Amino acid sequence: MDATAAGNTLEGKTSKHRGSYPRTWQRWIDGVQGAAEDLLSLVSPVECVCCEALDTQLCASCARRIRRQCRTPFRAELQAPALIDADGTATLAVVAAGVYRDELAQALLAFKRHGQWRVADVLAPMLAHALDAAVGGRGGFVLVPVPSSGAAFRRRGFSPVDLLLWRLRCRGLLLRDQTVRALRRRVRAPTLNELLQSITSGGAMGQKGLGRGARARRVRGSMSVSRWPYLRELRGQRCVIVDDVLTTGATLAEAARAIRKGGGEVCGAVVLAATRPPTATMDAKDR
Repeated sequence: MDATAAGNTLEGKTSKHRGSYPRTWQRWIDGVQGAAEDLLSLVSPVECVCCEALDTQLCASCARRIRRQCRTPFRAELQAPALIDADGTATLAVVAAGVYRDELAQALLAFKRHGQWRVADVLAPMLAHALDAAVGGRGGFVLVPVPSSGAAFRRRGFSPVDLLLWRLRCRGLLLRDQTVRALRRRVRAPTLNELLQSITSGGAMGQKGLGRGARARRVRGSMSVSRWPYLRELRGQRCVIVDDVLTTGATLAEAARAIRKGGGEVCGAVVLAATRPPTATMDAKDR
C-alpha cells in the first residue's frame, strides 16, 4: 500500500471515548498501584520529572503542558528520512501525538529510562488521542506494538509501548483483542562499530546518536512475526504499528516490512512523539 492509500485509510473524525473503568478489577488495580506509589513517596520523597516540584512524579502544571503539546496530532512521515522513497513520496503514513521536546520529552525519558511508571497515566491518553486521530474511530484495525530489544527490556524491566497500551486497556480506552503482540526482535551479534558506539555511550546499545544510515543498518532484518500463535492472528489483518518515538523512521520501516512478510496489511503507524516538528499541522480531515 502506498503512502496516499495509507493516508486515506488513516483519515477520519476523532472518536470520543469514556474514561470510566469497564471492570471492577481494573479500578482495583489502579487504586492499589496509586496507593503503593503514594506510600513509597512517603518513604522516598519524589519530585516532578519536569520541574522538580516535590511530592509528585509529574505535577499538574507540567501535565497540562504535555496535554497542550499533544492537543493536535499531526502527520510526521515526511520528517522521517527512512520513510521517504527516492522520488520523495512517503512509504508509510505516521501520526504523532506531539513533538519530542520540552515536558513531553522529559516525561517520556523519565518513563523509559528511570521507571517513572506513574507518568504513563498522562502519556497513555495522549497516545489514545493520536490513535483516534489516525483511525478516526473506525473498527477493523489491530494495533501492533514495536517490541523493545532484549537488552532494553532487561535494563528497564518493562516494554514502554506495551505498558502504555496496557494502561489504555485498564482505563477502558482499548479492548484487549485490538492489540496483537506479533513482532519479535531477533538476537544478533553486534558489529565492531556498534561495540565502539556502546563503549563511547557508556555501555548502552541503543540508537541514540546514530545517523540515518547507521540506524537503518542496526534494525535491518531485526524483526519478524512470531509463528505461533500470532502469525495466524496477523494474516489478512489491517494493522497499525505503535511506537513511542519517531526519529529517522528506520524502526517503523523494519516493523512494516516484518508485518507485510507475515501476511498483515500495514495501514500506517502511530507514535507518541516525533523528534522533528511538522512542516504543517494536520488538516481538519486528517484529525
